[in-house]
Amino acid sequence: MQKYFMFKELGTNYRREIIGGITTFLAMAYILVVNPLTLTLASVEDLPDALRMDYGAVFVATALAAAIGSIVMGLLGKYPLALAPGMGLNAFFAYTVVLGSGIPWQHALGAVLISGVFFFLLTLTGLREKIINAIPIELKHAVGAGIGLFITFVGLQSAGIIVNNDATLVGLGDLTAGPTLLAIFGIIVTVIMMTRGINGAVFYGMIITVIVGMIFNLIQTPEKIVDTVPSLEPTFGAAFSSLTDSSFYTMGMLGIILTFLFVDFFDNAGTLVAVANQAGMIKDNKLPRAGRALLADSVATTVGAVLGTSTTTSYIESSAGVAAGARTGFAALVTAALFILSLFFFPVLSVVTAPVTAPALIIVGVLMVSSLGKIDWSKFEIAVPAFLTMIAMPLTYSIATGIAVGFIFYPITMMVKGRTKEIHPIMYFFFVIFLLYFIFLQ
Repeated sequence: MQKYFMFKELGTNYRREIIGGITTFLAMAYILVVNPLTLTLASVEDLPDALRMDYGAVFVATALAAAIGSIVMGLLGKYPLALAPGMGLNAFFAYTVVLGSGIPWQHALGAVLISGVFFFLLTLTGLREKIINAIPIELKHAVGAGIGLFITFVGLQSAGIIVNNDATLVGLGDLTAGPTLLAIFGIIVTVIMMTRGINGAVFYGMIITVIVGMIFNLIQTPEKIVDTVPSLEPTFGAAFSSLTDSSFYTMGMLGIILTFLFVDFFDNAGTLVAVANQAGMIKDNKLPRAGRALLADSVATTVGAVLGTSTTTSYIESSAGVAAGARTGFAALVTAALFILSLFFFPVLSVVTAPVTAPALIIVGVLMVSSLGKIDWSKFEIAVPAFLTMIAMPLTYSIATGIAVGFIFYPITMMVKGRTKEIHPIMYFFFVIFLLYFIFLQ
């Protein structure tokens, strides 16, 4: 085992890898609660049960997708990188595709499945790297920041801090309401721990908020701590059933599939580079075993869709494990084992409500928006498409729309500025596709 993971060459040992794996799990364990609540649209009232996914099944799918993805990454890619259903992508799945467009969740899973298969093929052929390199770095950062704003907006809504206002579209909610006060408490506690640099701050913040919620009777106390694993039957294989439905094959679904594929592109690639750089694995500007790592992501997405969850991708929280000493794929295996173990603690996790998970959404949004600092705002031809990409996501409640707007304006501003030679041909392709998207699908 030590030889396979090159412990000696990387200057690590079992103790460091185990501690690193545990640290990564604690930093990203919030997804076990946030993802089921997001995909089941728990914060949306008066929604027919037929439009909601089964909470228990999504919980199991989340844990298994995270475990399988992390195992493949650990064994194949050998990186201390854990995977799980991605934040932002789950919001796109639930709020844009299912709630906004009225598309059945089974069809949404089908779209994730197809994107995963495309992802796999693109990785095998090497086209993925070419597409990633074709898109300007400023737009990549803008997409990440826009998703951060979007999920922050969702978190503020879930907390009751931001509510509907007929006069101004949105307004400040009732800050004296019990659930809203609980969410505000959770935000403050999590911010304090994050500021202090505590690993797993988001997860610990949720635990503290749950305990306080129980003390003030805002959250139901679980009757059990350990129980049998919920059934996966309600979601398992639903993605395949959608592919036999003729209503699935529309231009609208093509746009959704491309969005899943596009966002996963940069989410995984950016995280992989960031974590590898932190661990000192990048040599001569090259990433060893990059193809294997990207392959692990595509396999995890495909398997996750079959199980019943949104796109599975690499987690930047893995950097917490690297900071704790992790250097090899063995740490990812440790994280995977903990996700499997968490399946038996469903009773405890199932009582967590939207006000408890809202702080996690908001904090993750803050972390994602930090990429704005990497955009050159002094160049107007760059600032316009970057800003429109970012701001359109929360204002239109659609990640896809934000991407489309930015990718339409980028070639326009660059051509007017006389920087035509800097525009990759693939960007012209995206320009046409997204223009047709607005003309025929909106």
